[in-house]
Amino acid sequence: MKKTIFAVAAMCAATVLAGEFKAGYSRVDITPPLGVYMPGYYQARHAKEILDPLSIVCVAINDGSKTALVMQFDTEALSDFVADGMRDAIVKATGVERDAILLHASHTHDGGQLTQGGAPGTTAGAGVEPLTDLYRLMATSRAADVAVEAIRDLKPAKLSYQRSEAKRISFGRRYLMKDGKIRTNPGTNNPDIVKPAGIPPDESVQVLRIDCEGGQPICMINFQTHPDVVGGETITADWPGLTRTVFEAATLGEARCIVINGTQGDVNHCNVMPRPGELNGLKRDFDDVDRGYEHAWHMANVLASSALSVWLKCIPLEAGDINYKCEIVKVPAQKAKDTDEKNLAWANDVWELHGKSRRDGVAGGEKDYVTAKYGWTGMELTTEVARAGRIRNMANHADFHDLPIYAVTIGKSVAFCAFQGEPFNDIGKAIKKDSPFVLTIPSCLTNGSRGYFPFSDAYQGGYESATSPFGPTVADDLINGQLKLLGELAK
Repeated sequence: MKKTIFAVAAMCAATVLAGEFKAGYSRVDITPPLGVYMPGYYQARHAKEILDPLSIVCVAINDGSKTALVMQFDTEALSDFVADGMRDAIVKATGVERDAILLHASHTHDGGQLTQGGAPGTTAGAGVEPLTDLYRLMATSRAADVAVEAIRDLKPAKLSYQRSEAKRISFGRRYLMKDGKIRTNPGTNNPDIVKPAGIPPDESVQVLRIDCEGGQPICMINFQTHPDVVGGETITADWPGLTRTVFEAATLGEARCIVINGTQGDVNHCNVMPRPGELNGLKRDFDDVDRGYEHAWHMANVLASSALSVWLKCIPLEAGDINYKCEIVKVPAQKAKDTDEKNLAWANDVWELHGKSRRDGVAGGEKDYVTAKYGWTGMELTTEVARAGRIRNMANHADFHDLPIYAVTIGKSVAFCAFQGEPFNDIGKAIKKDSPFVLTIPSCLTNGSRGYFPFSDAYQGGYESATSPFGPTVADDLINGQLKLLGELAK
């Protein structure tokens, strides 16, 4: 019965192929050892428990002459330094061209650190601890391995797609408060909330189905929200990895799944006005955010169910030539008003106190030294510490940033468009709306990590603009740049 169902689905997805389109899939484990440093907060965390394994997932596509790789990592981010090293290793192992490789971090806040900085070939690339450096080397080796295996798995393939929705698992996280300030994640049922400071989240789910001749079908799910649902010192792939698990189990092991997190910079799981039952499995954390592993599973169930609701009803797509390109978008830096002596002195003081709190193990707690001096707690504390860090980092920065954007396309049917940071939700909406491709899949934190990409109205306040090194035109600059790039590749 199971084979009959999938045979019927494959016939529904049948289409005329351009060239010799092929696809392959592979997945490898990158679960870190206990004790590894965990990034994602302004606190020092080290893994004490493994809730579920972490992976690198790779989908290889080939048009008979060119190969491209779309890879997803269960990690908070890949720094430019780490992503560059991984792409070097993949090019060496496979011969795939560098700009045809997309390395996407899911942004789970409960993985090992792969965000070391520094220039290639220098000791500045070292991590904060020896175990972190060993983990980076292991993950780099495994990235090359999974690319080799996905290419080895290449088989003639057919494409199809469909769209659905996943309701009430993603919410805007910026709110106007009674004091006139904009706050990120102000807390559940906070009486000081006036209204959301942004338009509704993108609840759309995009499904790309790839039926491989003589092999298992591949499901690519594209959704967009922050994977910061669990917290603590526990290793978990959060909702992206758990969605893979649920989807594959629901198809009785026939399908293989990859989940691509889209433009998620200003949305997360935090429902500040919950309905009865919606707080089940959640508990208030140090920064006023409700978190819980059970809720991550809930999100995975909702998202996988949404994809499953259209999995056997996908619309055929015509495959075609694979093309890829990287372009540079010049974006103003956010620095002019923050480099005067007074603000820089303030930032240095906050950062020094924050560093002392981390060293003494009190960061974010009742005894935090920044809290003691300035009175900030919860997410407001995180926001102001982030602001201080950005002011310090940008004090001597150039007036502009050169931001890379990436795209990989299949004929005129499918486009993967990738950003090196965390774009706001509406960046993805705008690109999907005006893209010349039938299906456009945006991904955040791909081939590097540069920070938040907010819209201009978000610079009124909140964590995202406080920490962003980019000026208020960054969202529009990226939308225009990405649509221009997609237009060139669609010709």
